[in-house]
Amino acid sequence: MTPKAFASSTDLDDKQQTLEVLADGVYALTADGDPNVGAVEGEDFLVCFEAMATPVAAREWLARLREHTDKPVKFLVLSHYHAVRVLGASAFDAEVIVAHDNTRALIAERGRQDWESEYGRMPRLFKEPASIPGLTRPTATFSDRFTIDLGGDRGELILQYCGRGHTEGDIVAWLPRQKVLFAGDLVESRAALYTGDAFHREWATATLDRVASFEAEVVVGGRGAVARGRDAVAAAIAQTRHFLEVMLREVGTVYERGGTLKEAFEAAHAALVGRYGGWPIFEHCLPFDVSRLWDELSGVERPAIWTAERDRQVWAELQG
Repeated sequence: MTPKAFASSTDLDDKQQTLEVLADGVYALTADGDPNVGAVEGEDFLVCFEAMATPVAAREWLARLREHTDKPVKFLVLSHYHAVRVLGASAFDAEVIVAHDNTRALIAERGRQDWESEYGRMPRLFKEPASIPGLTRPTATFSDRFTIDLGGDRGELILQYCGRGHTEGDIVAWLPRQKVLFAGDLVESRAALYTGDAFHREWATATLDRVASFEAEVVVGGRGAVARGRDAVAAAIAQTRHFLEVMLREVGTVYERGGTLKEAFEAAHAALVGRYGGWPIFEHCLPFDVSRLWDELSGVERPAIWTAERDRQVWAELQG
């Protein structure tokens, strides 16, 4: 059997991007399974959500956004620390870069290794990587909630920590007046989950319960199409929870009987591939997902740092 190409290293075709206006002054850019980004207009400023992988990629998004508004970016919100979400930050010229306290700590602890890891896994997303000036460091952080007054009659934007999930620093952005939620990678809509830095049990239970408690009518997940309407939002959250629950069940069963990591991967793959195998980045993510969950079941509280070398080792063991 021919070994699978490493992660998304051979996925080099450009994806069709779609800019959607979700409400007055509320925007999302989606692209066939690539990381989603968004923006919200204040009275005389913008709040942008996620920064993309390089300044060049970010400037392309901003050019699309400038077809709708020329307001300056005051706040850039980072949902978590992963390189494809943060390294384009310099293109925004934001007055304030906001993230969770834990995200700032994670960037300091493992930002460089994550950059090298994700560049190796997903080179297409790193348009002109030489344009990246260095690690992105938040200038404002918080532990629970951060509220931005949008001015005039636009209401407020609430940044909320819902608990450990995709990472230990994920936040969401909630527009209560418009009932729009930017959920980051805590929710995916018809896209596979990356859980290599996750806290699976908390994510599948209390954290997703808190996300659901917003009762959003529109959700922009980390990847995949925008979920519109209560039923679609509930389905996206349920899909995310189901993926996690199946992993917990299948990997947990193998672990409890004294099996191997390879057996756990095969069991999880067999249980998930029928429903999720055709969705973006499924084959890419699953080895890293199972490896982290195996560690978690083994008592490793915080995720081990992914390096380019470790990525290749895990891939060779499980997908080789």
